[in-house]
Amino acid sequence: MVWPVYDGPEYEMNEGFRPHNVAISRVVVEEEPVLPVARLRDSSAARTGCPFHDVRHMLRDVGLRPTRQRLALGWLLFAKGDRHVSAEILHEEAIKARFPVSLATVYNTLHQFTEVGLLRELAVDGSKTYFDTNPSDHHHFFLEGENNLVDIPSTAVEVERIPEPPEGFEVARIDVVVRLRPKRRS
Repeated sequence: MVWPVYDGPEYEMNEGFRPHNVAISRVVVEEEPVLPVARLRDSSAARTGCPFHDVRHMLRDVGLRPTRQRLALGWLLFAKGDRHVSAEILHEEAIKARFPVSLATVYNTLHQFTEVGLLRELAVDGSKTYFDTNPSDHHHFFLEGENNLVDIPSTAVEVERIPEPPEGFEVARIDVVVRLRPKRRS
């Protein structure tokens, strides 16, 4: 990464501010950026061993154009394996990774990923929505007080009777959320 270095009197160097007649030299810093978006865009780069292999190809395979925002948010979402995140959590992670993105862009990207089957959307408490990076059939424990979801294999839950859907509709999937709380002391 290349960072400008100011070799002159002490001035506050705000972004976009540069005193006139001042020499600025360039220094190459060996440290890798926190978010390797450039490496994800470079199709000739060696694979890094990311769990999802290559975000760019994954997005193309599902028909999404690999924009800078989608690549970065996809990298943040899928590099850590199966997990459950809210838009606010992902937005925070993006800001910490020095990828400034609006919360609206995060919401839009999460919904786009959900529409093409990369994520599952889970509404908990009607007001809190989580996105699951494991889109396979499974259910969840919701740990009340911790606001945390834990996967339950689909074979561990049996749903005996499913009502007949109205005419013109079919059951897309069944989500079972089992709410847990610490045992109360007696």
